[in-house]
Amino acid sequence: MKRVQGKRIVTFGLLLLLLLATGSWAAEGKPVNVNTATMAELMSLKGIGEAKARAIIEHREKHGPFKNVDELKNVSGIGDKLLSTLRPQVTVGDVAQNAPAPASNTK
Repeated sequence: MKRVQGKRIVTFGLLLLLLLATGSWAAEGKPVNVNTATMAELMSLKGIGEAKARAIIEHREKHGPFKNVDELKNVSGIGDKLLSTLRPQVTVGDVAQNAPAPASNTK
């Protein structure tokens, strides 16, 4: 019985270590696209908990995709300080895709 409990504790510890390592890797890795991110992906960002992740998703669903990272300030609970923390962690995707086509210079 004690042997089984010991294995469970070791397994739990290893899982916890793996989760912590994965979370820190995600924060240092590829930026999270706030226009496509899931609740869990948003919550992996420093400074974003369940309430702010939900607010980002609700804002995105109501107003459409974010055109730039600065638009996150329009989300309830996100101000200048949090935005500066989020800026290196997030993206809005391919900005060129959202930009208008340049005017033609043909005469």
